[in-house]
Amino acid sequence: MATILTVSASPSTHSKTARTRSVVDAYLTEAGHTVTALDVRDLPASALLSADHTDPAIAAAVELFESADGVVVATPVYKASFSGLLKTLLDLLPQRALAGKVVLPLATGGTLAHVLVLDYALRPVLTALGSPVIVQGHFLLDHTITVDAGNGRAAFTADSENSLRRAVDSFVRELGYRVPVPVAA
Repeated sequence: MATILTVSASPSTHSKTARTRSVVDAYLTEAGHTVTALDVRDLPASALLSADHTDPAIAAAVELFESADGVVVATPVYKASFSGLLKTLLDLLPQRALAGKVVLPLATGGTLAHVLVLDYALRPVLTALGSPVIVQGHFLLDHTITVDAGNGRAAFTADSENSLRRAVDSFVRELGYRVPVPVAA
C-alpha cells in the first residue's frame, strides 16, 4: 500500500476544506494506505514566511513530501486562486519535491466560477514541482458540504460525495499503476 501525504491549506481548523481533507483521509485509510495529514496552518508562521529550512517543523514538513508516494492537496479558493498559505508552503519545497509522486488537487469554493483554479492556478505549480501524474482535480461547492453538529465531520450531498469518491479512486488507481522513478541527487 501507498504512503500518502494529505495537505490542508485552510487557515481555519473548522473549514469545509479541512473537514473534506479529513474525509479523504478516512477513505484512504479504509483502503489500507498509510496517511499522514499536514495542516499548513500549524507550521510556525515566521519560519514558513521566511522559508527557514532549518526550522524543525519546516524540515519535517519537507520530509513528509519526500517520503510520500502520493500527495493530496486541499485548498479553499480565495480571490479566484488557491490559498496563500498553500503557495507559501509550495514555494519552500525543493524544485523537484513532487518528482515521482501522484498528486490529487482538491478545492472548495462558493461558486462554480472558481473551478478553473485547479487547472489554471494550481496545476502549473504542481507540475513545476515535478509531479509526473496530477490526476483530474476535484472542486466542491461550499453549499454541498455540511458539518455534522454531533461529530464535526463533513457530510456531502449525494452527488458531491460520489464525485469526491471517484476522484479519490482515480488517485488510488494512479498510485497503483505508478512505477517509481529514481530522483537524481
